[in-house]
Amino acid sequence: MNEEQAAQLLLQTYNQAAATREQATSIHLFGIRYAEELAGLSLSEILARARMPRSYATEIRKGMKLAQYVELRD
Repeated sequence: MNEEQAAQLLLQTYNQAAATREQATSIHLFGIRYAEELAGLSLSEILARARMPRSYATEIRKGMKLAQYVELRD
């Protein structure tokens, strides 16, 4: 995955969560779900391409750190 692909996934996840007003949760889940793929990428670049605030990098990092401790459910 590259920064452009990650940005598209992030934007898609975020927009889907808007219907249930769980955008912040979607940012954390993005970090959890794609932690391994995001490890070598620039979160600043991903957020810039998705036209989202830089401050979301902190939230994505939180999700990435949680990834080793949680298991996603459907």
